[in-house]
Amino acid sequence: MKNFLGHHIIYTYDNGWEYEIYIKNQTTIDYRIHSGMVDGRWVKDQKVDIVKLTDGIYKVSWTEPTGTDVCLDFILSENKTHGSAFFPKWVHEHPEITVCFQNDFIPVMEESRLKYDTYPKFELYEFSTITYNKYVGENDESIISVAPYKGMTDEIRDGKFYK
Repeated sequence: MKNFLGHHIIYTYDNGWEYEIYIKNQTTIDYRIHSGMVDGRWVKDQKVDIVKLTDGIYKVSWTEPTGTDVCLDFILSENKTHGSAFFPKWVHEHPEITVCFQNDFIPVMEESRLKYDTYPKFELYEFSTITYNKYVGENDESIISVAPYKGMTDEIRDGKFYK
């Protein structure tokens, strides 16, 4: 896992959605969403399951407080990912509820799961291209510490945002 834990990665799905993830440690990620259905959402300390499938290929899986289930495979040797996400119906119909710093709004996510329909789930299966991958060390709270904004990922790739 030493070639994966502590990495800060930006990737763009084939549908154009851009995401950023920090593999904080063996059980935790932080992430920001820069475009797509829930553009502007960001999360710290999401509990995940991370496994190494084979050399250079890792799987990260989790369930969000929204009820969204995510499974993301990283194929580092090819700078690719493959993601599967299962959004509850309410997230697909009311994505604006989730566009926030999730950690401050977990009760809202839990209320929405009860208030709105969960099924049928909106399924998304997409490949993406990794456009940035840098080892920054584990458990660095500064990597994902502010809300996403327009141009942020370009700044990160240009080395203007982080160490």
